[in-house]
Amino acid sequence: MTETTETPQTPATAPAEQRGLIPLPLAAARALLLGGGILTTASTFLRWTWTSDFPGDLTVNGYPGGLQVLTLIAGLLTALFALAAYGVRGLGWLLPARNNAPLVLVALGGFAVTWYTVISIAAELGGIVNWEPGTYIAAVASLLPVIGALALPQKATASTAETLKAYIAKADQVPAPQDTAPWIQRLTITIVAALALTVFAYGIDAEDELFVGFLIVVVFTAWALQTAGLFDRFSHLTAQNRSFALAMGFVAAIGFPFTQTNDHYANLGVNILIFGTVALGLNIVVGLAGLLDLGYVAFLGVGAYTAALVSGSEFSKFSGVQFPFWAAALTGAAASLVFGVLIGAPTLRLRGDYLAIVTLGFGEIFRIAVNNMDGVSGPDITNGPNGIPSIPDLSFFGFDFGQNHDIAGFTIGRFANYYLLMVLISALVVTIYRRASDSRIGRSWIAIREDETAATAMGINGFRVKLIAFALGATLAGLAGTVSAHVTYSVVPNPYQFAGAAPPNSAFLLAAVVLGGMGTVSGPFLGAALLYLLPEKLVALQDKSLLAFGIALILLMRFRPEGIIPNRRRQLEFHETGQLDVPDTTTLTDEPAITKAGA
Repeated sequence: MTETTETPQTPATAPAEQRGLIPLPLAAARALLLGGGILTTASTFLRWTWTSDFPGDLTVNGYPGGLQVLTLIAGLLTALFALAAYGVRGLGWLLPARNNAPLVLVALGGFAVTWYTVISIAAELGGIVNWEPGTYIAAVASLLPVIGALALPQKATASTAETLKAYIAKADQVPAPQDTAPWIQRLTITIVAALALTVFAYGIDAEDELFVGFLIVVVFTAWALQTAGLFDRFSHLTAQNRSFALAMGFVAAIGFPFTQTNDHYANLGVNILIFGTVALGLNIVVGLAGLLDLGYVAFLGVGAYTAALVSGSEFSKFSGVQFPFWAAALTGAAASLVFGVLIGAPTLRLRGDYLAIVTLGFGEIFRIAVNNMDGVSGPDITNGPNGIPSIPDLSFFGFDFGQNHDIAGFTIGRFANYYLLMVLISALVVTIYRRASDSRIGRSWIAIREDETAATAMGINGFRVKLIAFALGATLAGLAGTVSAHVTYSVVPNPYQFAGAAPPNSAFLLAAVVLGGMGTVSGPFLGAALLYLLPEKLVALQDKSLLAFGIALILLMRFRPEGIIPNRRRQLEFHETGQLDVPDTTTLTDEPAITKAGA
């Protein structure tokens, strides 16, 4: 009896036990994916229109510009993922989850940004007559990878999974994060930090059509990296090198002003850091302790008003008093701490909706109170609706934050000075957050959040623990408020409300925490950046910002309830399977996957 052995097959010649959404042989599908990515990349070196009226000047042959650069990046990513799926040595690390979902997503990203550009050219310049041959080539080329990716099996059977796993493992051994050398791990973190700085600097500098295209590429690329399992691997690296990762993150943040020539973008950066820091304080209350606070922005207002009163403004009730910044910052933080204790002590015995209603009332009481302290409706302290203007700029040891300074050949403007100050304060707040969350009191917060009755039965003083969370969150918000008062030159009552068209407001801060990821350090900063930048860049959404926030949160709660950057514990809570919402039959390796194949 002769024993036959089955010859291992490559992904391109794998048996057609399952087909994709488009009936094509696997070899043809992968060829379309790779060839389309290469052709899309090449099309960016052709001119797409004959007039320079379209932003970015797409009239030059041999040199991509404007939105062509984004199509170029999307095409290169498509080609790289296609080569990784073929098992090319050195690229296996791109697909640790061993599924086809990233191929679909990068292909869709390239198609979306290319066709957005093509349609924008016709819409803004007056018809398809403004298209050049390069436009037609790009439009067709970007469609080919989508066809190829959709023709790939979206779900793998057991035999196909084993074949692909064996083939890729043989072609390129990908070591687990913990098996790589420490210097390689740190080099990887450094490269990722530099890449993140480059992406953020490019995005904050982009305007109008270019920002929309940038957003398309970033969303699809991040989604692809997530489904590929790369984010999961990087999270393991940062967990093993937490201190180094945080240090590199702050080094990248410090480097941001040196990448900008317009101080307006530094203004956007300092506001993002202020709101992100306040959101991180709210994350203690909401993310760790599980307390729904709908009036948290009032603590930011307490810190801002306190700093305005003692910083030497001629319109202040105490105009003859001018504290140095460190004293004003401590005074603002202490005032917010006192208000946090005063509000929390009589109310934190409430739970759930009742507590949310009380905190909402406190936020409105604060805004109405400072609006009426004008000497007519109440005591003359805050100048009522006129607020406290003319807050002087800070000065440290002769370093005037209101003046431009030359550092290492770079000119740093006023907002860049405050941005660098906020980086240091953010580092302090992150350190406090990490120490608190990892401490005994932090574990008590989590126990209270999970089940207050059970935590109390185990000996945790729920009232004291919640009051500490409330007071600490209020203190951090007040600290950020002291910087906010100097950045904006004045403080007025209008921003300190539950919801409004422009931040800061309590709805904005709560949305930043939920969107970014409750219980994480970087989540609130990411959420604040997205919610602040989108209305700034997309002018059409400014009067519809609340509608956009609502739609975004509904979609997020449906498809990713744990947030963009999830806390591991909360991620497991929201998914019933052991593999984070991944059915067992769709996993191509024995490692826990992250998302659904073909998502």
